[in-house]
Amino acid sequence: MYQGIYNTSQKHCPDLKNVLQRAWNTGLEKVIITSGCVEDVEKSIEIIKNNENFSLYTTVGCHPTRCTAFDEINDEGETYLNKLEKLYTENKKKIVAIGELGLDYDRLNFCSKTTQYKYFEKQLNLVKKTKLPMFLHCRNAEDDFKEVLKKYDGQLFGGVVHSFDGKLEDAKEYINLGYYIGLNGCSLRTNEGLKVASQLPLDKILIETDAPWCEIKPTHPSFQHIKTKYPTKKKEKFEENFMIKGRNEPCNIIQIFEVLCSIRDEKHDEIQEKIYDNTIKLFFQHENL
Repeated sequence: MYQGIYNTSQKHCPDLKNVLQRAWNTGLEKVIITSGCVEDVEKSIEIIKNNENFSLYTTVGCHPTRCTAFDEINDEGETYLNKLEKLYTENKKKIVAIGELGLDYDRLNFCSKTTQYKYFEKQLNLVKKTKLPMFLHCRNAEDDFKEVLKKYDGQLFGGVVHSFDGKLEDAKEYINLGYYIGLNGCSLRTNEGLKVASQLPLDKILIETDAPWCEIKPTHPSFQHIKTKYPTKKKEKFEENFMIKGRNEPCNIIQIFEVLCSIRDEKHDEIQEKIYDNTIKLFFQHENL
């Protein structure tokens, strides 16, 4: 989408540099590109190398809906795992997590439960080798997801259950296992989601955009809590200084922060400082050694 392509159709010129500049103008210090397959990691590394004036990082892993890629060669996924490990080895300074990995039972048309579960577990070997935190994905698969995390409790290196939109009880279980809860527009799209976000312990919250997805929409109850709104235009009427309507961007992370400030009891500075510290602690601790 940041190349102006929507459903294989070119709607406007590439504008990734504008997107990144808006992020930096908003106050972001670092951006993590979340990769979901070998090809994603390769493209992410290319973006990072072509934008050295921005502080960009990425993840390495296979999204649950793409896990059929492991079986393209009949070797129990070893070739694909080796490719992921090689990408990490060659780009260690820019890889901050293993992921996106996990389970997604909402979209079994892309990949079966059996295949997802098998390669969720197998990717944990990469976690053990790299000692990196995990960028975790769970959709409608809480029981199996928890089963895996509990099975390997104490053997891994933490992580975040990103784009969380589950129940408070689920969040508490993940937190008790040592994981952070990642909140974005999808997390805050219902009144129940807002209630959960208001009750999470502050020292276990991370915020994200999952751009170009998961924007806060005018129909969401969270929209009323937003103060920062950027001018937008439809993609067909692209102008350089406008965001694209319906396409999320990293700069919108400030909106997630504003929602939390509105629904929680802590002072704004406290929320800001704690979430920043949580992020550094999980993903960038190595930079402070």
